Amino acid sequence: MENTTNQETPQNESPNLKETIWSQLEFNGKEFCKLDESGNLSLLASAHYPERILSTVTATNAQTVVNALTEKFKEVLAKADELKQEFAQQPEVVKLQGKVQRLKSYLMNANAVGDYQPLFQFIETKETEIAEQLKSNEAQRRQLVEKAMTLKDSEDWKATTEAYRQLIEEWKQAPHVEKEINDKFWEQIEQARNTFYEKKRAHQEDVEKDMMQNLDLKMEICEQAEALSNSEDWKSSSEVYKQLMERWKTIGRVATVDKNEELWSRFLNAKNNFFDRKALHQGQILVEQEGNYEAKLKLVEQAESLKESVDWKETSATYATILEEWKAIGKVPFEKADELWNRMQAAKDHFFNAKRQHTEEFKVGLEDNYAQKKALVDRIETIKHSTNWRDVTTEVNELMATWKTIGPIPREYGDSLWEQFISARQHFFKRKDEDRDARKNRFVQQIQNRLVQSKSFLATIEEELQEEESKWTEFTEILAQTGEEDAKDAEIKQNLKNLVAQIEKRLPGRKAKIEEVKAQIAELEQKINENDHKES
Repeated sequence: MENTTNQETPQNESPNLKETIWSQLEFNGKEFCKLDESGNLSLLASAHYPERILSTVTATNAQTVVNALTEKFKEVLAKADELKQEFAQQPEVVKLQGKVQRLKSYLMNANAVGDYQPLFQFIETKETEIAEQLKSNEAQRRQLVEKAMTLKDSEDWKATTEAYRQLIEEWKQAPHVEKEINDKFWEQIEQARNTFYEKKRAHQEDVEKDMMQNLDLKMEICEQAEALSNSEDWKSSSEVYKQLMERWKTIGRVATVDKNEELWSRFLNAKNNFFDRKALHQGQILVEQEGNYEAKLKLVEQAESLKESVDWKETSATYATILEEWKAIGKVPFEKADELWNRMQAAKDHFFNAKRQHTEEFKVGLEDNYAQKKALVDRIETIKHSTNWRDVTTEVNELMATWKTIGPIPREYGDSLWEQFISARQHFFKRKDEDRDARKNRFVQQIQNRLVQSKSFLATIEEELQEEESKWTEFTEILAQTGEEDAKDAEIKQNLKNLVAQIEKRLPGRKAKIEEVKAQIAELEQKINENDHKES
């Protein structure tokens, strides 16, 4: 990386360099700057930032440098205007909190000359708006927590289950709050909801328990599918939908056919919406690729298309290649030779004249590139400990994409800024992977717990069946005995016959229940084996 920021002051300049240069310079924002005896052009301190050196100037480059610095301030204003437009279009200003922080960090270090006061006033205003909206958002989510707490002791199972589902939908639509507050409120809702479902599960019969568990699992799949419906992470989300479909196939029926169809429709609608959007996205890419394929092949037209390029190194090499190819082609018709060569020479001269002018402006741009990348590092350091995996993943990818659009920085900074940025990025994704593994382990533990409970229940009902069969044998043997009977003996036998009939009526149901529980145990063991097979 070439460092062209600092320049040495020629020794033959006069001692009153400062007065000579400063009096001759005319540029917007001069009142915000000063020039010292060493030629250091500094931005004066304000209530928002300390004094900082913008560049070192000489009598020969002073006007070029200040012109570049004032032009750079237009880019600063453009960044602020872009954020203002986003605020105008975004009713949930909290979603722009990260961009506000990035702009503020950038303004603290921007290598440009201009009036920063209105920009910092804009930043302060928006920070206040964000804080107020966060407070309002917190109140809305607190109301949902209070509603969840009032529902947890209800015994109206169907209505309360629907109420909790609606509450979760309201929670998803509720505006953003700080991560710590969000986690605290969500934990309270989860505790209330878990309390309710524990009571609900205890209330249901064995079959109803299974059906309710299936309902909860399918609702969870529907919620996950709907959460991914608007995702643009095409590859990862497609794999998740595949996994959700496989999970759906392993879950049994729910209480009613209508409810099962309702959940299946919810799941399909979310999945189809995602894949329809994915197909549209791929179609747009194909159109762009077809346009890109239509490239110009003639050397003169290629040279003319490159003359406005600002990719100086790569384009210089391309011009050299073009000239080599030109020489290899050989002669052209005499009457067209001069015209073609003049067009080639004009395009080449235009580019290299612009490149020489850019060299001076580039010295200014290097420091501003550092300020932009420093703002990205500050932001990623702020969010690298977040557990808001989906939103922060999107923002981290956005920061990486932004980083790639920013040019080089002065050589004296080395690679430390990049290493800090990539280290923070790796830290976040490592934590994200660890969290995904932990959630997978919790799912396996739930299956194992259900297996233990099912085996215990099987032992209990098998023991009850054995007791029933033993009683049946004992009673039938007594009934088979013959001899003289009085009225009391006849009454006893009649009671025994009634008991035998009751036992015989219950036996098929108990045996069927045992087979059902055994099937559930086999299904759970299969899930555990499949998980072990995947891990191996």
